[in-house]
Amino acid sequence: MSSKPITLAICGAGSRGLLSYAPYALKHPDELKVVAVAEPREWFRDEAMKRHKIPAKSVFSDWREMAAKEKLADAVLVATQDSLHKEPAIAFIKKNYDVLLEKPMACNETDCREIAEAARGRKSIFALCHVLRYTPYFRRMKAIVESGVLGQIATVRHIEPVGFWHQAHSYVRGNWRNEKLSSPMILSKSCHDMDILLFILGKKCLRISSFGSLMHFRKENKPKNAEARCLDCPLADNKCPYSAKAFYMKMVNDGNFGWPLSVICTEMTPVGVEKALRKGPYGRCVYSCDNDVVDHQIVSMLFENETTASFTMTAFTPKMHRETDIFGSLGCLRGDGNIIKVTNFLTGRTDEFDVNRESGDITGGHGGGDEGLMKDFVKAVRARDFSLLSSGPEVSLESHMMAFAAERSRRNNTVERIEL
Repeated sequence: MSSKPITLAICGAGSRGLLSYAPYALKHPDELKVVAVAEPREWFRDEAMKRHKIPAKSVFSDWREMAAKEKLADAVLVATQDSLHKEPAIAFIKKNYDVLLEKPMACNETDCREIAEAARGRKSIFALCHVLRYTPYFRRMKAIVESGVLGQIATVRHIEPVGFWHQAHSYVRGNWRNEKLSSPMILSKSCHDMDILLFILGKKCLRISSFGSLMHFRKENKPKNAEARCLDCPLADNKCPYSAKAFYMKMVNDGNFGWPLSVICTEMTPVGVEKALRKGPYGRCVYSCDNDVVDHQIVSMLFENETTASFTMTAFTPKMHRETDIFGSLGCLRGDGNIIKVTNFLTGRTDEFDVNRESGDITGGHGGGDEGLMKDFVKAVRARDFSLLSSGPEVSLESHMMAFAAERSRRNNTVERIEL
């Protein structure tokens, strides 16, 4: 086995590609080396080149230029905007790159199926960035279910508390605010949750129904005295919980220039941030945007063996950690994103697992999932072993079909069957 690091090309060097996944190469240079980048935005392209010492000949402004070259790396990370996943993913699959594709797979059923079909049966490694599967927390939860200590699983209650400020940042003002620009909320944000239910239960979803709407972030709910931009608004100071001025400038004052501040501008100074809020999309009033994705949604699911599950996504909470309750015939489990509690009905005993503290080495986003994914992807590429990754094309397609079915149900008031 070669001791040389796996080489990686980045297609889309933004918040996920450059700032979330690529740092693994800097932290583990003996395992992974970034050797090429394709990114249309000059600052991000130059930053990738500088951070990873990429030679100029391997820096491109368009992914097509990179795909047209002879194979430049062992693997490619496709982290373009959601609507731009299909073409580069399939192109690099056909060039025999090992491919790591950011979620969602694509924004419609046809494109998702075409990507899965392109990856099916090839010798190249293909995985989707369903990072929750790679966290110590959800791996422990799955192990508990598989141990049988809970008995026969009857039902699951899973909640994604998006967070009022995260909703405003990403899904009202940001890149995922409008279905025409991206996809429905159940896909762009919550395909993670459809996927993690599949992962934990290890069963196929058979039928699904859903309700939800864009209830609050609408023009008719705009306060009378509110302005179109938060910097000009008399409600900005302690009178509006969604004030861009209050939220982003507090980050500046606290010296926190990470995500999500890193998304709104590249000039990380008070002047640079203020300029972005003055002219860019992130300074808009949340009641004056072109958003149309839901701000709350519930999904009901029937899995194999009569197991049921409910999922709730809501913007209106300060919390950010997903919560999961699993109810079985012998016991129940409750997880708050950090601690898992398991109650045994026979003994009455409740055992508590502080998974993050036990792991001790959790770094990076999504509870260590970003780094866990990169670690396993590198291992799989080096060993040529698909089994080292749990988010391959087939299971990833299944979670996406659940999301699309849920959205059809929400719009049409129907109960939908999952068609794979």
